[in-house]
Amino acid sequence: MSTLLRRPFGSHGKVHEITPESAGWRYVGFGLYHLRPGETVSEATGDREVILVMVEGKAHLNAAGLDWGLLGERMNVFERTAPHCLYVPNGDAWTATAETDCVLAVCSAPGVGGHAARKIGPDTITLTQRGTGANTRFINNIAMEGEDYADSLLVTEVFTPAGNWSSYPSHRHDEDDFPRITYLEETYYHRLNPADGFGFQRVYTDDRLLDETMAVSDGDVVLVPRGHHPCGAPHGFEMYYLNVMAGPLRKWRFVPAPEVAWILERDG
Repeated sequence: MSTLLRRPFGSHGKVHEITPESAGWRYVGFGLYHLRPGETVSEATGDREVILVMVEGKAHLNAAGLDWGLLGERMNVFERTAPHCLYVPNGDAWTATAETDCVLAVCSAPGVGGHAARKIGPDTITLTQRGTGANTRFINNIAMEGEDYADSLLVTEVFTPAGNWSSYPSHRHDEDDFPRITYLEETYYHRLNPADGFGFQRVYTDDRLLDETMAVSDGDVVLVPRGHHPCGAPHGFEMYYLNVMAGPLRKWRFVPAPEVAWILERDG
């Protein structure tokens, strides 16, 4: 199995724990909890900022010495409603107590204390269409660069209809050369509808020294250390993914793959 493809290591409790050390990079971390009603989890942020995303279900959240109440509304991610999220700065801690069965994502990157704890969404998040034809997908921007919510983190959700492509035309963000391109590591947390389905993701560089195509199942995470990274949802299976990006500059600038640049120029 590809080292870029990470299967969940269980179905209950913490099922993903991707750190810069385990990924072999410097910035992005990603964790995922599956909790049952009444269960509680807590983490200290240390030198990292965190955005907690209620992927599914409801939980009471405490962070930065404050009670943020019951967060979460979406019981199934494919409802496509906006998520409830919470930003927690570095040097702090958070606690979540599940009210229902829930899936809680922990997105992290280096923090410098530039932002206070705050709720993100659902009222600030609007589902928007991107692309045309078989490249149509729908975006919930949680914390992209247009929102001054974080020191390093960029976080977004994408819903790709069955039979469509996403993160396409193929593009890369693996050089620190702003404004032409920025260096951003990235994780993709994938879900499929129906859950027994599959999708595809390819990660490749222009010189093909890295060129891996992976079949992803419901709950898998794909690491994108560099290169282009398109996804495909086969007919019959809707695809969701939660993206976490971070690098030395909180800007998303990319360069398309040479073989598909003309599509981007045509379709915008």
